[in-house]
Amino acid sequence: MTDIFNYGTDHLTIGTCLDIASGKTKGIINEDAARMINNSWREVEKIVHSHHPVYGINTGFGPLCDTRISEADTSLLQSNILKSHSVGVGKPIPQEIAKLMMITKVHALAQGYSGIALSTLERIIWHIDNDIIPLVPEKGSVGASGDLAPLSHLFLPLIGLGEVFENDERVRAGDVLNRYGLQPLSLGPKEGLALINGTQFILSFAIKAVQRLDDALNRADLIGAMSLEGLMGSIRPFDERLHNIRPFKGTRMVAHRLFTLLDGSEINSSHINCDRVQDPYSLRCMPQVHGASRNAWLHLKELTEIELNSVTDNPVIFNADDTISGGNFHGQPLALPLDYATVAAAEIGNIADRRCYLMSEGRYGLPKLLTHDAGLNSGLMIPQYTTAALVTENKTLCFPASADSVPTSLGQEDHVSMGSISGRKLHQVIDNIEYIQAIELLYAAQAMDFRRPLRSTPVIEACHELVRQHVAFIQDDRVFADDINSLHKLITDGLLLQTAGKATIAHQIDLSHDEFGIY
Repeated sequence: MTDIFNYGTDHLTIGTCLDIASGKTKGIINEDAARMINNSWREVEKIVHSHHPVYGINTGFGPLCDTRISEADTSLLQSNILKSHSVGVGKPIPQEIAKLMMITKVHALAQGYSGIALSTLERIIWHIDNDIIPLVPEKGSVGASGDLAPLSHLFLPLIGLGEVFENDERVRAGDVLNRYGLQPLSLGPKEGLALINGTQFILSFAIKAVQRLDDALNRADLIGAMSLEGLMGSIRPFDERLHNIRPFKGTRMVAHRLFTLLDGSEINSSHINCDRVQDPYSLRCMPQVHGASRNAWLHLKELTEIELNSVTDNPVIFNADDTISGGNFHGQPLALPLDYATVAAAEIGNIADRRCYLMSEGRYGLPKLLTHDAGLNSGLMIPQYTTAALVTENKTLCFPASADSVPTSLGQEDHVSMGSISGRKLHQVIDNIEYIQAIELLYAAQAMDFRRPLRSTPVIEACHELVRQHVAFIQDDRVFADDINSLHKLITDGLLLQTAGKATIAHQIDLSHDEFGIY
């Protein structure tokens, strides 16, 4: 049975939002939300008939806020704003992101402060339920009056304009409406402005980033543990006593995960009394580095969930005599943590690259470049060039977009967040991390094979076996791009984490932590 979420009245979490997008949960408007929506719509009608000037209802927009609009033209004003603000350029954003934009917008508007018509929200829900996803260009928002351009493109189909994806095919919105026997909507006063004011573009990239970065962080611990085994590193630096006297949440969690993943390993037990005093930082400082990135992830998650349940419209309608033209649409509260998370994500790639380099050096009993016949074979020399290139690209993406501001709207919008760029850059960094982790997995599995017949723990061995099902042990040089792409698919399909998860369940191993979940 499909779970039900009540827009406007229930508390929306990141996990629930993703479940609505995937079809596991159905979002509806219940009687309580419908009453709030209708009450707010009636208050806007009162404003129109009273002729009292309220921004965006009977005035122009932005620098035209002092231009009065006649009662007869208030509806035309709202359709005009959708058309004139649809100025996005570039490739379409992923359909899942566009769908998340609709879901989060419905939840914000259904709280009853925006003057939207119930029928308009029902039409948006129709798009969500039927996977008729508007085409939204990726560029054009400065993240200040909300995400004006992308939200305008998102809702052009409501008035029969723009394009949509239907079964992954681009089609004209008007043609789809005709096929389903639906008419374009005639927007009422305030509706166009309510639809395009808000942070749902930034927010939807943040939602998906929380999920993707969570996966990347979980993989970082798992693959890092495999690398440590291949390098015969110590698990002593993961002793909880060490981290209880510097108790950052992320650090403590990573230390617990690494110690639990490695405790009882034959490989580890074989060198407990060796003469190595300490390991390089990329091994023994995994709790501190991975953990710091987890703290940044937690910060992003917490602020994203606040925004998920917020009203980011302008003006906000409390009643016909009490409206506030404020700045809840400004993207700065998400732009800053998105930039912070971008740096945190890049660091996961930086330390992984160092472990790849360490495994290729020929130290700690491993052959140079992880091959028996170095010279005739280059072995795993060049994949680390790729990680070096990717981590450097990530560094160039770490410049905080939120540190910049270009005034717009003839100076009316004189400080903007650029949070839309922050959100997109974070995903570019995560894209690169997925390839870096695929390459580290290639190195780690190869290094572990040089420790045979010694074996690691059940979770680590399950992951190593998965790798070997798709990528053979490297005897001689071959086209390593094929291996990297195979392992990258294991990562992006979620199979690596699924395999680790099944092994933890089978062996009753607990790696979870409530604060770091997305549901």
